[in-house]
Amino acid sequence: MKMLHAVSELRTESRSPSQFAGRRVHFIGIGGSGMSGLARMLLDSGATVSGSEPKPNAQTFELMKRGVRISRTQSGELLSRDIDLVVRTAAIPETNGEFLAARAMHLPQLKYAELLGQVMAERFGVAVAGTHGKSTTTAMIAFALLNCGADPSFVVGGTVPQLGGGSRSGAGRAFVAEACEFDRSFHNLRPRVACVTNIEEDHLDCYKDIDDIIESFHAFAGIVPADGLLIVNGDDKNVVAALQGIEAQVQTIALDKPATWSTRNLGEENGCYRGEISFNNHPVATLRLSVAGLHNLFNGTLAVAACAACGVDPSAAAEAVGRFTGVDRRMTEMGRFNGAVVVDDYGHHPTEVRATLAALRGRYKPQRLLCVFQPHQHSRTRFLLDDFASSFASADETIVPDIYFVRDSETEKSRVSSADLVDRINRNGQRARHLPKFEQIGEYLRNEARAGDLIVTMGAGNVWEIGRDLIPSPS
Repeated sequence: MKMLHAVSELRTESRSPSQFAGRRVHFIGIGGSGMSGLARMLLDSGATVSGSEPKPNAQTFELMKRGVRISRTQSGELLSRDIDLVVRTAAIPETNGEFLAARAMHLPQLKYAELLGQVMAERFGVAVAGTHGKSTTTAMIAFALLNCGADPSFVVGGTVPQLGGGSRSGAGRAFVAEACEFDRSFHNLRPRVACVTNIEEDHLDCYKDIDDIIESFHAFAGIVPADGLLIVNGDDKNVVAALQGIEAQVQTIALDKPATWSTRNLGEENGCYRGEISFNNHPVATLRLSVAGLHNLFNGTLAVAACAACGVDPSAAAEAVGRFTGVDRRMTEMGRFNGAVVVDDYGHHPTEVRATLAALRGRYKPQRLLCVFQPHQHSRTRFLLDDFASSFASADETIVPDIYFVRDSETEKSRVSSADLVDRINRNGQRARHLPKFEQIGEYLRNEARAGDLIVTMGAGNVWEIGRDLIPSPS
C-alpha cells in the first residue's frame, strides 16, 4: 500500500521555519474552533497572535493563558499598523467594524480558508471533502493518528469530546482538516492526501447545478500534487466524474464491492457495524465501530486508508477508529424525557436525514421515532424539496418548525415554507405536522412523549434547543 510518510517521520518535528515566525497576526472571531486552532498553530510557529471574540469560551481562555490579547468588542481596539495580517471568519461580513478599521489601516487581510491553506502548505496536509461525512471522517482520522503516535494538528467542523474540542496544534507534521466546498473555500487548501466521501447536490445558493459542483471538486482534486494521493468513494459516479484527468494516484473505497480498500460487512450489534477491511484484496484489519450506521462503516474504512497513507499500520488504525465515539451533534444522546430517549443530530440534507434516521432506528429500536426536523436555508429546502419528502421513512412522525433563515434573500424566503415540506411528506405517505415555533413543539412533545419513544432533533440550526429544554436539569 502507498504510504507517503512513515508515522515516525510525521511524529518528528522537522518542518522548515514557518513563514509566520515573528509575524503579528490578528484574528477577527478568534473563538471559533477553526480560528482558535489556527491561532494555536501560529503561536507554536513563533507568531505573535491577538484577536477579538464577543462570546468568550474555553478556547479564548486557553489562548489568553498563553499571552494572547483578546478583545470582547469588534471595534478594532487591538489593531495597530505593525500588524502583519488580519484574518476573519466567513461569518464576519465586510460591514464589520473591526474589518473596516483594518481596511482603513491598509492591513493585509485573509479569510480563514486562505490562512488554513497557507498553514497546511507548511505541513503534511490531509484534507477531507464531500457532501456528507466530512466532520466524522476528519475526526476519525485525527483520533486514530493521535492514538497511534503521530501527534497531529487538526481542525474539525464540530466539537469532538474525545479530542477535547474541534482543533489542536500538535508537534508532528500531520495536519488533518475538514475541506468545505461552500463558496469553493476548499480550493485554498494544499493537501498531500485528499479524501472525497461523496458528491451530491447541495449549496445550490453558490453552485448552478450538480455539474458545477463536480467541476469544483475536480478543481479541488487537481490541487493534490502528482506524488500525492486521493482516497475516494469508488461507488459514487459523481466522484468518478470529478477525478477525470487528475494526475495524483487514486485509491478507492467501497463496502462489499471491489475497490482498493474494500470492507466486507460482518453485521451489526445495536446499530454499530463491524467489517473486514482488505487492501487490494488482501485482508489487513477488522473494524468494530462504536458509532451507529452503515455509512460510518464507510467513513471508518476511509479513515483507516488515510491513516495508512500517513504510515500507520491499518490494523492499529482500525483499532483506534473502533474506539471513536463521535462528533457532537452527530447522533448525540442528550438524555431522557418521560421515558423517551432524546437524541440530537446535525443532519440537514436528505441523504443525511435518511441515513441517520435508519441508523438511529437500528440502534435504539424504538416503539415510535418522533423526528423534529428544522430545515436549514430556504434555498436548500426548495431545491431539494422532493428528496426531503422521501427521506423521513424511518420516522413515525416528523414535526417541522419554520425554516432556519440564513444567507438567503427575502425573495428566496418567500418561495418556500415548512408547510410546503410538510405537505410533500404527507403526500409521500408519511405523517408530518408543521408547528412553527419551538415553544409549540416543546408543548406537543411534553404531552406526547412516552416510554419506548425516540425523539430526534435534527438540523444545522438551533433545533438542539428543543431537546435541551426537554431534558430535566441535574439537581
